[in-house]
Amino acid sequence: NTQKDLVEWYFNFSKKNSNNFMRIKTAKFVISNTNYKSCPTPNIPEYAFIGRSNVGKSSLINAFCNNKNLAKTSSKPGKTQLINHFLINESWYLVDLPGYGFAKTSKKKRAEFHNMINNYLLNRSNLMCLFVLIDSRHNPQAIDQEFIEWLATKGIPFTMIFTKADKIGKTTLKENIRGYRLEMLNRWQELPLMFITSAEKKTGIEEITTYIRDLNQGFKNAAKL
Repeated sequence: NTQKDLVEWYFNFSKKNSNNFMRIKTAKFVISNTNYKSCPTPNIPEYAFIGRSNVGKSSLINAFCNNKNLAKTSSKPGKTQLINHFLINESWYLVDLPGYGFAKTSKKKRAEFHNMINNYLLNRSNLMCLFVLIDSRHNPQAIDQEFIEWLATKGIPFTMIFTKADKIGKTTLKENIRGYRLEMLNRWQELPLMFITSAEKKTGIEEITTYIRDLNQGFKNAAKL
């Protein structure tokens, strides 16, 4: 998937009429904690969402689950400070992770967040994909680049989600996505899968749920072996 027409897809999305996607029927909060060892038994597939502070993660999760109160949103960055598990459709977990920008917190607290996130990502055996959220309004940020390169070196499966695409025009969005791809191609032989989303318009959510549905089937098939 070269995703050459990624931006065109985003702007033509409303013209689609697809019923071939996984609908989110139920989303239930399960547990919050600071230690991956206290997470639910890893017997069903799991998908985690992470991004810099103020990237729009909570808003996207709420739009994704069609529940505006599921994940805590705030005008102040850094609201999420725990590993939050939600059970989706009684069959897989969605995990809301703290942002890796850590907003305005102490050095000690930042170290705690760093260790908590790293330990979770490196040890959660049922993690099918980490969705790394990137603000589509900005140029490539060093902190994002460093984080996804760390994921690659550790072999952690991830996908990039560009957020807040409704906040900028089509030309600017094209330029920003192109800039991101070109920047990454300086160091990457093959680019990761990318999605463009708008929590407000709920654009891109159907494609992400379809992607999760396909990975869920792979998890089931592997469990049968």
